[in-house]
Amino acid sequence: EEKTYIATPDLDMKKEEEIAIYIENKIIEVLKANEIELVILAGYLKIVSPKLVNEYRNKIINIHPSLIPAFCGKGYYGEKVHQGVIDYGAKVTGATVHFVDEGADTGPIIMQKTVEVKQDDDIKKLAKRVLEVEHEILTKSISMFCENKLTVNGRRVYIND
Repeated sequence: EEKTYIATPDLDMKKEEEIAIYIENKIIEVLKANEIELVILAGYLKIVSPKLVNEYRNKIINIHPSLIPAFCGKGYYGEKVHQGVIDYGAKVTGATVHFVDEGADTGPIIMQKTVEVKQDDDIKKLAKRVLEVEHEILTKSISMFCENKLTVNGRRVYIND
């Protein structure tokens, strides 16, 4: 019996790691050179590197279209979040603004707001209402950060008036 072998190109993982480290260092360099004090990830679908998180601990904000810790983390982004909410039969969903840590949607929560899931909701209808809430709480969270009204203690974020 004759065996067939298929040649596959060697993937140079070391080269890919070097490129990722270079990009990460460039991002940090640009942020520091421009004296950036707050990084906002809205629609950014990548995990932020531990080095960047450490350089900007509690200075990177993300918005997520659900009430974390529900319907979040790996695989939950965009319409997949809303489909998960509808498929599960949840009665409420919403949006969460949180600081970014080394995990996927695991950082301290700054603000959340609920949205009712209606019986006739489809992904598009639900996503539209959640997006309105996302815009509202993201802008409020940014303002509170800029006004030094946020204090982080462990997993808890306190709003100081």
